[in-house]
Amino acid sequence: MTRRKLLAATGGLALGAAGCAAPSFGAEGRTRLRYWHLFGGGDGANMTALVDAFAKEHPGIDLEATQLQWGTPYYTKLSMAGAGGRAPEVAVLHLARLAGFGPGRLLDPFDLDRLRELGVGSSQFPEAIWKRGTVDGKQYAIPFDTHPMVLYYNTDVCEKAGLLGDGGKLRTIGSAREFTDALRAAKKATGAPGLTAETTGPDCVTPWRLFATFYSQLGGTVLSADGRRLALDDAKALEILEFMASLTEDGLMVRRVDYPGSIGVFNAGKTAFHLNGEWEVSTFATSKLPFSMTRVPGLFGRPAAQADCHSFVLPHQDGRSDAATEAVHTFVAWMLKHSVDWAKGGHVPAYLPTLEEPAYLKLEPQSEYRSVIDDVVLDQPAWFAGSASPMWIQLGAVFSGVLTGSRTPRGALSAAKKRLRKLLDTPDPLGSDSLGSAGGAA
Repeated sequence: MTRRKLLAATGGLALGAAGCAAPSFGAEGRTRLRYWHLFGGGDGANMTALVDAFAKEHPGIDLEATQLQWGTPYYTKLSMAGAGGRAPEVAVLHLARLAGFGPGRLLDPFDLDRLRELGVGSSQFPEAIWKRGTVDGKQYAIPFDTHPMVLYYNTDVCEKAGLLGDGGKLRTIGSAREFTDALRAAKKATGAPGLTAETTGPDCVTPWRLFATFYSQLGGTVLSADGRRLALDDAKALEILEFMASLTEDGLMVRRVDYPGSIGVFNAGKTAFHLNGEWEVSTFATSKLPFSMTRVPGLFGRPAAQADCHSFVLPHQDGRSDAATEAVHTFVAWMLKHSVDWAKGGHVPAYLPTLEEPAYLKLEPQSEYRSVIDDVVLDQPAWFAGSASPMWIQLGAVFSGVLTGSRTPRGALSAAKKRLRKLLDTPDPLGSDSLGSAGGAA
């Protein structure tokens, strides 16, 4: 039977009990496999179902799944466990945070030969995403999914505004002008702003994700490929920041709304569009909202979308047994091959065979934006980048002001560069000086 532990936000004292080194064999001589993850809500329910199914199919593995609090608390505990060699056998890591997790010190590499024996190889993943898990020729992270920015749309509102085409799908939007025209048409049909997204609130990161999406469509990068130098293109950045400011200034986007509020506004049924990560699909489906989803249109060129990826990693252990190594590779391979169940929560499986499975293609609207996997853009590798990172939080706060009107685009650009320079000048708290010969941004 699978054992699950839910640690509260103040559960730091439980680290010793949950993460201490232990024999490779669990109850009744079975191989012990401890798994840490950060999935709550709908993702947590989907992960629990997967964990239970794996445990049922593998009675010889004593799987113990532990859910920890999402964000900084999770990564603090994971790094402490890896540094002390008192870690679980396997854990989840946002791929863009790999640079700050000391591959080779806090993390151990996967045995790719074992994975190949289990039917999993590098050719079954998007090349750019796979390479983000590679450091100095060794694979330290196996991608599980990608979770990009997407465009939700209310099908009833869009129909009234004349924005739907054949089959009731959103008509192609191919430029910033066409997008603002669509927002104006929606506002004319309902009297409400056509777009909502998080613009303010504690740890507000959506403004950063919006900027990163559209800035990457122009071909811009924030950092150099090795994550060591500032690479912001002022002209491109200003073009995007001025576009973001115009959305709220012209009344096309709700100006001041926090994350829960943005969900509520779209759920109310009078707003045509919502920009967010794809993980809210279950929220809107549960509320019976008439909606669908599509990838973020290419308003400025290439239809790139800011994203990160959940991946599996092996926190460092001293003397990892062969039985434990076999168990963890079996677990990861099984999870990849069953990722259609994970996709129900909106994430796009990184394991490419899943994207062709009939069961996945029947998922609507989840399968509607699957092609974005070839155009996702992860942060350049730096210790302060990736989901729930200092860069996201600090730049989210800066760009929030562009949307709410408290900062000018030029002032926000200056503030963003100042904060980035400070982050670049700050030593990595975990001592991960570089990513060696790791791949750049996906």
